[in-house]
Amino acid sequence: MEIDRRLFLAGAAGTALASQAQAAAKRAPVAAAPATPVPVNPVVRQRADAQVFRHTDGWYYMTGSVPEYDRLVLRRARTLAGLTTAKEAVLWRHEASGPMSGFLWAPELHLIDGKWIMYFAAGPSGGGEDVFRIRTYAVVCDGKDPMTGKWSVLGKLKSPFDGFCLNSTSFVHRGVRYFCWAEREPGIETNSNIYLAPLKTPLTLAAKPARLTVPTLDWEVRGFKVAEAPALLARNGKLFLTYSASATDDRYCLGMLTARDDADIMDPGNWTKSPVPVFVSSDVTKVYGPGHNSFTTDEQGRDVLVYHGRDYKAIKGDPLFDPNRHTRVQRLYYREDGTPDFGIPVGNGAVPDRFSPANAKGQFLRHDGDRVVVGRGNIPSSQFRSVPLAGGAVALVAVDAPDKALTVKTDGSVVLAPLSQWTAFLRQRVGKDEVRFAVAGRPGQYLLHRGGALLVGVQDRAFPPSTNFRVS
Repeated sequence: MEIDRRLFLAGAAGTALASQAQAAAKRAPVAAAPATPVPVNPVVRQRADAQVFRHTDGWYYMTGSVPEYDRLVLRRARTLAGLTTAKEAVLWRHEASGPMSGFLWAPELHLIDGKWIMYFAAGPSGGGEDVFRIRTYAVVCDGKDPMTGKWSVLGKLKSPFDGFCLNSTSFVHRGVRYFCWAEREPGIETNSNIYLAPLKTPLTLAAKPARLTVPTLDWEVRGFKVAEAPALLARNGKLFLTYSASATDDRYCLGMLTARDDADIMDPGNWTKSPVPVFVSSDVTKVYGPGHNSFTTDEQGRDVLVYHGRDYKAIKGDPLFDPNRHTRVQRLYYREDGTPDFGIPVGNGAVPDRFSPANAKGQFLRHDGDRVVVGRGNIPSSQFRSVPLAGGAVALVAVDAPDKALTVKTDGSVVLAPLSQWTAFLRQRVGKDEVRFAVAGRPGQYLLHRGGALLVGVQDRAFPPSTNFRVS
């Protein structure tokens, strides 16, 4: 969602108030504002099937499908936010004729045995159903820098089925490199299933593939029977394999398979499928068809979900040819049992934060309807976007109620109210991962946490952590 312009118009009138808060803040030392820019969604427009990863060279690399499906592209930046304006290189274009002359889909970049390799799906040109005779191929770079090296065709994946085949990824687990992909298998009436096998060479499997999952649940078969675009996340002693399901319109969503880290991952019986999708469209935040994800970490080492999604629901014609599947990012959180909680697509604008009082570990600033409290609850109710106002102040806008922001009442209580009633705060860094919020127009007053309540008052020198919030 585009943040209501009233925030910015009203912000101009708040400059004087913000100045007062700045003056009050000088009474206590505050660390300099963080230098790392905050990513703003969509991070890159019209780039679907996005893969973003942070390489050991310190760069973030990003590739994805272009709307024309005619070329393989790559960009890089020192920060996630920098990907928005990073220069994009064209690595390779589809051929004039033959099996790689039509659509190019879903590229992924990997460094395997010291060589940069990009997997992608391609089909022949010519129109009709023939263009969907998709197979998986790879190109390889002749140098150490994937942005400047020369790329050439390495070959075609040697799949035992030689069927409709796409959305390949690769990962190393316990010293073995695996290949995971989506393919249509003869004799199974689906559009694609998820397969896994160890790799012998970048395009040769070292063993018979394991069929990890077939789309059978109602949310996997809407429009098409699809399980595609696998992505692996290894955390908390488990492997989480996400995949995309159903048609590529607003019904597109993420499912997830889970296995123990020490299990035989080639045994499909060791993987458990989530009975419900883990990430779906949101009418509240206006993000539709979230899917084809990847995982990375931000500059602070926090896990980040990368995915594409449209900011409108209605599509004319085939959704594959609607160009506006944009690359988006948001932080990934975990439940107490170590499983990821994806929350909801956070909508357009700066990536939001969660704020946990320094004196209340495991609890977060959140809202319950229009009540603002400190406690436990679902992820979306505890995510707030810092929307810039004049004078360096911000409004704290609720992600799952984007027409409302934190508002301080005359008695010092804090509620969620319409954007026209926002309160301006100065977000001040007071530690590596901590901030506090000074209230514009109320010198020396801050957001405070006291016994599960959130209020505004003068900082208690005996209990300074009551004003400090860990950012996650």
